Amino acid sequence: MKFAKRVERIKPSPTLAITAKANALRAEGRDIINFGAGEPDFDTPVNIREAAVSSIRDGFTRYTPVGGIDELKDAIIKKFQRDNQLIYKRSEIVVSCGAKHVLYNLAQALFDEGDEVIIPSPYWVSYPDIVLLSGAVPSILEAREAEGFKITPDQLKAAINKKTRAIVLNSPSNPTGSTYTFAELKDLAEVIVEKNILVISDEIYEKIIYDKFPFSSIAMVNEDVKRLSIVVNGVSKSYAMTGWRIGYAAGPENIISAMTKIQSQNTSNPTSIAQKAVVEALNGDQSATGEMVEAFSERRNYIIDALNEMEDISCMNPDGAFYAFPDVSSLYGRVYNGKTVKDSTSLAEYFLDVANVAVVPGIAFGNDKHIRLSYATSMENIREGITRIENAVKNLK
Repeated sequence: MKFAKRVERIKPSPTLAITAKANALRAEGRDIINFGAGEPDFDTPVNIREAAVSSIRDGFTRYTPVGGIDELKDAIIKKFQRDNQLIYKRSEIVVSCGAKHVLYNLAQALFDEGDEVIIPSPYWVSYPDIVLLSGAVPSILEAREAEGFKITPDQLKAAINKKTRAIVLNSPSNPTGSTYTFAELKDLAEVIVEKNILVISDEIYEKIIYDKFPFSSIAMVNEDVKRLSIVVNGVSKSYAMTGWRIGYAAGPENIISAMTKIQSQNTSNPTSIAQKAVVEALNGDQSATGEMVEAFSERRNYIIDALNEMEDISCMNPDGAFYAFPDVSSLYGRVYNGKTVKDSTSLAEYFLDVANVAVVPGIAFGNDKHIRLSYATSMENIREGITRIENAVKNLK
C-alpha cells in the first residue's frame, strides 16, 4: 500500500500513545500509575452537563453554522472582553472541534511549502507535526531553563528570516508550565511587529495558573500586535471538558474566514450539543474552575518539592498548567538489569517496566534532558507514584 508522503512526515502523538499503553497494561492487571495524561481528572461541572442535557431535550441536535453558533460566539466575545480586555466581533471568532483542530485549520489556511514557523522548545508535541502537515517547516528555537523556559526578544529576532511566517507561543506552557509576564510579551511583541510576522498564541491553560500570577495574552499589548495575533483557546483544560471537543480562535477577520472555509470541508460544524454546553461554561458559574486550580496547586506543591528532594533530579516550579518537567539527565549512563539508561526515552521505559509508572520522555517535547509528569491525577496516585520513582532512582547504579 502506497501512502501520501505527508503521513511519513509526522509521528503519532506520544502523549496519547503513553496513555494508551498505560491503559493496556492496566487491562492486563498491572497496577500502573499514569503521569502521562494531559487532562483534568475532575468531572465536567454539573451546570455544564445539565446545559447539554437540556439541549438534547430541546432537540438542538442538527447542523449548525460551520464556524459555531452565534450564541457561543457571543459568549466567547464576552469572555475575551471580561478576562482579557480584548474586543472582537463575531466575524473574528471561529469555533472548532478542540484547540488542536483550531491549530490544524490555522496551519492549513496560512502556511505553504517552504514557509517556516518558529516553535520555541520545549513545545507541545503536536505543534511541529501540524506545521509539517501543512507543508511548512518547523523552526525550533530553544528556550533555556535558565530563562524559565521562555525565549528572549534577541533570540526571536535572530531566528526570523525571509521565510518566517509565524511564531507559536504557548503560555502557560505544556510541558514546562512557564508563563510569560506582560512585560516579557511586550518585548516580544516589538520584534513581532517590527518583523511583521504572525503570532499564534495558544492560551488553553489560561485559567490554570498559580500564586496569583497575572495572566496576559500577547494580543493585550497593543493594537499593532493584536492585528498580527491569532489567539487560540478552548474549554478542555479549564472546565474539564476534554471529551467535548470544543476549541476556538480569535483573530483578523480574513484569517478566521479562511479557517472557517477549511473547516467547511473537513468537519463542518462542531457538535451542536457541546456548543450549548460551552455557552454555559463561559457564561455560567466559574467556581468549579477555581476549585480545580486550588487542587492542582496543592498537587503541584507536593510533586515539585518531592522531585527536588530526590538526589540528582531538579525541577522548576511551574507558574501554570498541570505538569512537572524535571531535569533527569544526571541519571543517564546508569544501569539496571544490564541495561543502560541513555536518554529520556529509556528512562521512561525503565520507570514503566520497573516502577509501574508512566511518564512522557522529554524528547517528545524537544528536550531530551527532561521528562514530563502530569499532576492531573489524585494526591493518592501522586504520592504513590513519586515513592515508586524515588525507589526506582535509588536502584539505578
